[in-house]
Amino acid sequence: MDYKKHIAQRIKIEGVSEEEIYSSIALPPNSEMGDYALPCFKFAKILRKSPAIIAESLKSAYVTDAVISEVSAINGYLNFKVNKASLAERVLNEILSSREKYGSSEIGKGKTICIDYSSVNIAKPFHIGHLSTTVLGGALYKLYKFLGYSVVGINHLGDYGTQFGKLICAYKHWGNKEEVEKGGIHAINELYVRFNNEADEAMKSEAREYFRLIENGDKEANEIFEWFKSLTLKYVHGIYEKLGVTFDSYAGERFYIDKMQPVIDELRAAKLLKESEGAQIVELYDYSMPPCLILRSDGASLYSTRDLAAACYRKNTYDFHKCLYVVAYQQNLHFKQIFKVLELMGKEWAKDLIHVAYGMVSLEDGAMSTRNGRVVWLEDVINACIDKAYKIIGEKNPELKNKEEIAEKVGVGAVIFGALYNNKIKDIVFSYDKVLSFDGETSVYVQYTCARANSVIAKSGCAGTVPEKYEPNAQEFEVIKALASFPSVLDEAAEKYEPSYIARYTVDLAQKFNKFYIDCKVISAEGDTKQFRLALTSAVSQTLKNALAILGIGIPEKM
Repeated sequence: MDYKKHIAQRIKIEGVSEEEIYSSIALPPNSEMGDYALPCFKFAKILRKSPAIIAESLKSAYVTDAVISEVSAINGYLNFKVNKASLAERVLNEILSSREKYGSSEIGKGKTICIDYSSVNIAKPFHIGHLSTTVLGGALYKLYKFLGYSVVGINHLGDYGTQFGKLICAYKHWGNKEEVEKGGIHAINELYVRFNNEADEAMKSEAREYFRLIENGDKEANEIFEWFKSLTLKYVHGIYEKLGVTFDSYAGERFYIDKMQPVIDELRAAKLLKESEGAQIVELYDYSMPPCLILRSDGASLYSTRDLAAACYRKNTYDFHKCLYVVAYQQNLHFKQIFKVLELMGKEWAKDLIHVAYGMVSLEDGAMSTRNGRVVWLEDVINACIDKAYKIIGEKNPELKNKEEIAEKVGVGAVIFGALYNNKIKDIVFSYDKVLSFDGETSVYVQYTCARANSVIAKSGCAGTVPEKYEPNAQEFEVIKALASFPSVLDEAAEKYEPSYIARYTVDLAQKFNKFYIDCKVISAEGDTKQFRLALTSAVSQTLKNALAILGIGIPEKM
């Protein structure tokens, strides 16, 4: 049950929607004041009354029920105390009956969301810089599915550009088919780095010719390119599998080459295209942006041309409710331009295009350069975390079985959680020690908490039952409130495209459960108290499992 919604539905404020009231309800800093609070300050201007008077008026009008047992007005806040026994019974029964579906909904039924994420470049390394787009997009994909949406995951491959001419040229001069086949993406990357370090003007001219051959459908050039593509996808599929990330479409830039002309024709018919130094542009000065370049002076297309065609194709194919682009914040201007051009074309759905911007990821020892070969491979980061997790687990629990399997869940989880815990727009400096800490705000801490809960249930021999009218104590009730808030956390994360809300929620719930575990006996308790605490423990385990699953993180049964 969503208790914030229960409250919001029963409050009427002239000129304020139920949604606005719902989003304003928060948890008070002091639980003695109440379990939920509605600050009335933002309503003062609308109602032309002081927040204190508004709170008193709303208090008088609110009718308590089996859910909300007490309402008070204090210093401009309307505070609500829930019926503890009723809340505990409702929440625990809901979790234990729905299990892996707890927190899910049908809010997205009949709506499609397209998510463009990861978008690897063919024949280029899958480095740590791709981590955020991959796991952020993967988490949003799982979240929207959990909320009932039809979701289309799109890997917009970087499979078009002059770099492929360079690669073919490098392969022709220095490559060996068997060595490249064996070395895969690593061997291809070495050729790319060597070309940029050693190619003379003659080779650069040859590379441009190879790119022209690709564009013109040359059989040999395209066979080599498709081979590079297959080696790249084979490699990245292994990483996607470890991260639990999936896609429904791998339509990349090349896919839209024959779909650009209708968009260009439409721009021209709408008199939006202007010539500038031989190039074709859409002027955006009136919107405080530089012009959007559509065609170069030699007639070549650009990212913008292909992204315009891709947006139109996705709308026509999927009729999306929203189309999300999970791309780094450096591309803010690019997407503002694309969305504005589509709006000027009369595409009413341009408002449904969302750039989900995120910060950059680097290791503690600095940045990377693909061209110069200074690359931190994502697979190396993942494997290093798994190896480190194996060592830590071995030291903490030498007798533990299946250490390799557990270490993989812990190591991979640490990589994902490390990228998702902070607000997505923040830059991240990745630290192996921090993400693998058992004590910090990490996935390891949450996984260990869940393993502890599982151990309690296993030792007791049952998952507990929910006694009627059981009045939880302070520690128990803090856990109950956290469990009850899970559905609203998911709704907010979906609304703001922010999986960090879910990651932070897991840490908060784990902390509250561990405090309860330290302060309250579980296995040695008796009667209804024991049954309730076992049921609470089981509900925590299930909710943490559901939350981490959305992020793409598994939970070992033991640690």
